[in-house]
Amino acid sequence: MRQNLKACGQAMVTALVNAVLAVALMLLVEFAISGNFDVPKTYLWAGLLIWVVIFAGQFWRQRYLCRNCSSNEESPRSSS
Repeated sequence: MRQNLKACGQAMVTALVNAVLAVALMLLVEFAISGNFDVPKTYLWAGLLIWVVIFAGQFWRQRYLCRNCSSNEESPRSSS
């Protein structure tokens, strides 16, 4: 359970950073094209979709890494 919470936290931070950067880039391009800073709802929906996709992928990856890391620490090491 603790591994899932740790993986969830790390995935959430990664997804949030990437989604914010993507929305900022979309707004920057919109400002460069139109010259105003109106935030269309589609950009917010796109940012949410980006967050969901990245969160799902990162959660799966982080959970896998946390499980492998903890299983390596718990296994006894053989001395040569």
